[in-house]
Amino acid sequence: MEKDIVKVIEDCRKEAAKRLVGQENLIDDILTAFVAGGHILLEGVPGLAKTLAIKTVAEILGLDFKRIQFTPDLLPADVTGTLIYEQNKGTFSVRKGPIFANVILADEINRAPAKVQSAMLEAMEERQITIGEETYKLPEPFFVLATQNPVEQEGTYNLPEAELDRFLMKLVINYPSTDNEIKIVQTAGKAPYVPVKQIVKAADLPSLREATDKITCSEKLVEYIVSILTVTRPENSRKHQSGRTIVNTARSNDVTRYIHFGASPRAGIAMLQCAKVKALFAGRDFVLPEDIKAVALNVLRHRIVLSYEAAADNITADEIISRILNFIPVP
Repeated sequence: MEKDIVKVIEDCRKEAAKRLVGQENLIDDILTAFVAGGHILLEGVPGLAKTLAIKTVAEILGLDFKRIQFTPDLLPADVTGTLIYEQNKGTFSVRKGPIFANVILADEINRAPAKVQSAMLEAMEERQITIGEETYKLPEPFFVLATQNPVEQEGTYNLPEAELDRFLMKLVINYPSTDNEIKIVQTAGKAPYVPVKQIVKAADLPSLREATDKITCSEKLVEYIVSILTVTRPENSRKHQSGRTIVNTARSNDVTRYIHFGASPRAGIAMLQCAKVKALFAGRDFVLPEDIKAVALNVLRHRIVLSYEAAADNITADEIISRILNFIPVP
């Protein structure tokens, strides 16, 4: 890329701020996922500009955007596409579904049944879709931002753990501050119509990812990431498989009783990749412990399955992760 990467990211933030008030962290996290090549699960009540945020980022990056509304009666063919019989030719032709786009907003993804979730799993993991007997590659880059409403649970399905693990991050959007909400109300719904400039071309994204791969991370910091993951696994929180003592077991027992199932090695890969992107955005060529801590909540909160004891004590995944980060020594 001709421009300095830090300057490019700053320009993206400025353009997004033309439409979005007080969503700087959300924009940064979406850009992080884009560069890291992962997907996002976004949780928040309606009206917090989730759709506007992802649509704005797609415009800034010059990517094709499509929105799919997930409902209980949705069929896999409604997402992936289907075979259409052409009577005049006596043959079948392929009609591709809305999944064939660079950026997909999967709105209220937890309303779709298991068959649709399995189709999404293939798209997110394999970057391909099977229609009939043929397999079709999805366009590159391919990015899914799925939303779910944490309040309304009627007519919803819990996402399978295998699908949750495919999301690079889970972001939680809260209500805006009073000052920001005043600004939002004053715009009177004009934000979606504010024009934004395209800052990055789709062809530039590979160079951003190559720059991320060049970011260095010391072995001590990789061990730090693994130690965090180890504590989330009650069955082997004492030692890593290599035999090294990773954490103080007595202190980790405070949180392991709240965890039924811990994070997989995919979580460690995601933490390292996101930490590298954070370093890249900060203009550094090396990872700091602060980068790892900054991404830990987003990467881990959807990968930890809580026990009944956690529900009884009203303990959330975020609280557990915060406790782990507080007692594990920083290298």
